[in-house]
Amino acid sequence: MAPSTGHALVTGASSGIGAQIAREYARRGVPLVLTARRADRLEALAQELRAQVPVEVIAADLADPAAPALLVEEIGRRGAKIRILVNNAGYGVPGRYLKSDWKMHTDFLQVMVGAVSELTWRLLPSIRDAGDGRILNVASFAALMPAADGQTLYAPAKSFLLKFSEALALENANRGVHVTALCPGFTYSEFHDVTGTRAKMRVSPRMWLDTAEVARAGIDGNERGDVLVVPGWRYRLMHAVVKLLPHRTAMGLMARNSRKVRPLD
Repeated sequence: MAPSTGHALVTGASSGIGAQIAREYARRGVPLVLTARRADRLEALAQELRAQVPVEVIAADLADPAAPALLVEEIGRRGAKIRILVNNAGYGVPGRYLKSDWKMHTDFLQVMVGAVSELTWRLLPSIRDAGDGRILNVASFAALMPAADGQTLYAPAKSFLLKFSEALALENANRGVHVTALCPGFTYSEFHDVTGTRAKMRVSPRMWLDTAEVARAGIDGNERGDVLVVPGWRYRLMHAVVKLLPHRTAMGLMARNSRKVRPLD
């Protein structure tokens, strides 16, 4: 990827896949705008990457409905022009639907659906004007499978990202914009620590992905113009097999395996 004057905005950049995507873009010479709730972690990452590219840090909590507009306003005030948008911010809510109060669910939907939709809408004009704009939506392998017990909103939110990416890709293909849904499986990051599920995970070590591997796959696929990227050959094989199964059979398999990977009630 040749260096560009346009910035890449990476949401949820303070850790995990988001931080690794930022590192990969910096390695490729793309200037960055990093956002997440934890300003101290963002600044530490920015200090690491400023030896390679210019980096702006803007702390924001995307659970706040006002945050997307304020974030875009601040980006403009700093004179940065967004060419690449990485909608990565996200998390999981552990347990079944009624285990959490409604405020937790509304915050989750705002981060996973509302903020993604608004940031894309507000930044799409500058992305299209770039002539080689990019949108990388970090979804999940959960978007490609029947929903699991305890994934009442997580899998639907990730499925939204997949369909959102497909529609945007079709709408903007004639403007040079590549839109990709990145759908990784189990990835070594803070995700399972935050949800309190790591100790209960009983998943083969061969199924775990590295954040650097996921970041490279997502960016490379986005540059090629792939609308769907599934990192790891095991997950690509699983995706192909599941598509061939009757829905009732796939749901049955998911029901039997849900408790292996997350706590329920």
